[in-house]
Amino acid sequence: MLVRIVRMTFQEDKLSDFHTIFDDSKHQIRAFPGNRFLQLLSDPDHPNVRMTYSLWDSAEELDAYRKSELFRTTWAAIKVLFAERAIAFSGENLETIPLLDEA
Repeated sequence: MLVRIVRMTFQEDKLSDFHTIFDDSKHQIRAFPGNRFLQLLSDPDHPNVRMTYSLWDSAEELDAYRKSELFRTTWAAIKVLFAERAIAFSGENLETIPLLDEA
């Protein structure tokens, strides 16, 4: 399982444009082969920052998405709204720590 996090800082007057684009494409992204989870986050300290957190079956499936027409058109529409360059990184899960039984 591959975790992908993308941090995007938007021009303040373009944030609603981003939400419109995201709303129009989120279900297609989520349905893309290999995508297991998609979440949109906000930064509580920076109101014009949004982050996507997604889970992919593999790096190859994420790469297939990144080479798709869906990604190309969506990213082209979004990146013109940035105030700063986006920061993206991926990681593979090494360990998940469950809660200990409190009983």
